[in-house]
Amino acid sequence: MEADEIKRMYEWIQGRVTLADATDGIAITFDEPGPGEFSGAGFGPDAVELTIGSDWWAEMTTDIVETPDFAEPGESPDQVLQYARDVVKEYVAKRLYT
Repeated sequence: MEADEIKRMYEWIQGRVTLADATDGIAITFDEPGPGEFSGAGFGPDAVELTIGSDWWAEMTTDIVETPDFAEPGESPDQVLQYARDVVKEYVAKRLYT
């Protein structure tokens, strides 16, 4: 995959990471895309294989929703959300840039 396609992909995936309604602090949700959603967003079958078809995808998904557990006390929800979105960038970039 080309660098601009990888960037477009992780930005698209980052948009699926949002703050959840939580009564006990900050919570993150990840609207995990399926193969059809990748296709609908203009990504080819190779993108599906390289992401949701990979061993690291489940680990990334867990790390995204567990991000609040590792945030410093007093950090704002928006900051924690940015950390969770950074998880996406780190995983996707680390595994797809060659």
